[in-house]
Amino acid sequence: MKTIAVVGASLAGLRSVQALRSQGFDGRIVVIGDEIHPPYDRPPLSKDFLLGKTDMVTLADREELAELDADWRMGVRASALRSGEIELENGGVVAADGVVIATGAVPRTIPDTLTLRTVDDAHKLRDKLTPGARVVVIGAGFIGAEVASSCRQLGLDVTVVEALPAPLSRVLGDEMGTACGGLHGDHGTKLLCGVGVAEVNHVVKLNDGRSLEADVVIAGIGTQPATGWLAGSPVEVDNGVVCDAGGVTGIPQVVAVGDVARYDGVRAEHWTSATEQAGVAIKNLLAGNTVATHRATGYVWSDQYGVRIQFAGRASGDVRVADGSIADRKFVATYHEDDRMVGVLAMSSARLFTRLRREL
Repeated sequence: MKTIAVVGASLAGLRSVQALRSQGFDGRIVVIGDEIHPPYDRPPLSKDFLLGKTDMVTLADREELAELDADWRMGVRASALRSGEIELENGGVVAADGVVIATGAVPRTIPDTLTLRTVDDAHKLRDKLTPGARVVVIGAGFIGAEVASSCRQLGLDVTVVEALPAPLSRVLGDEMGTACGGLHGDHGTKLLCGVGVAEVNHVVKLNDGRSLEADVVIAGIGTQPATGWLAGSPVEVDNGVVCDAGGVTGIPQVVAVGDVARYDGVRAEHWTSATEQAGVAIKNLLAGNTVATHRATGYVWSDQYGVRIQFAGRASGDVRVADGSIADRKFVATYHEDDRMVGVLAMSSARLFTRLRREL
């Protein structure tokens, strides 16, 4: 291969470029990114960025990017993938022997609400979090909970609305989701579960007839893979780019990494997965076939109200508190299937979590 195009310039895209160079590729690399910003870290956006403690946290400085010797096409969006070519929305075309799809995901939206995915989103939201603002967060997932936590630290009135019976129940199960959701009440955030949003129009109208006054409404209702530009391409798309366990699509010259990639039927939207997948997918791209595979660990962390929540593996109905106390907001719980541990959750218990995670 003489030219490899990396479509997507966030974490997964940058790690792919770094993997190409570290694994010996000395050809041309073209990186296509729809944002004008250099690669930056997203996790701080919902926390220290909203609190005004930090600005954009770049993943590599100018010298590090220069050492990668790549052609960075920033602020331009890919519009189509054809045989050996990537078409750009500005009319340009990039010819490439190999392609890395790392376009990530885009937030699901509700009319008249804000979302938080990019640094530009974060700037818009931060500007609206003025003293006295009443905030409604729709969705009590990790992003929604982190935004709610930051808003409470700013002294704002915050209500979180969650359609599920318990926050994070799809990830952690109802019991542990409820345990983590208790942090909201501990810190003065109102949490409404089991109710959906009917309409946002100056007020937030719930489907049970209640209305919430709000100056700022944020939707944290999940994402969908950014695959629209692949319509009509030879790459199979089904809730993400369909890959094998090594990130290789049905075309050996095309691999996918990060939030957009669906590895063996699983799409893992985690910082850790984006980092780990890159090295494996690039190895397979350079080899021309699948010579290595990636096994998702399901690891995710979240900082809320000064508490760190960590989870790895998968949730099951058999969950046991292995150490500490839920009431004290300091515990470790393990999930089991046929007496085999398949997952571990910790709140403010990093050391034991790390040990148990190794046993998964």
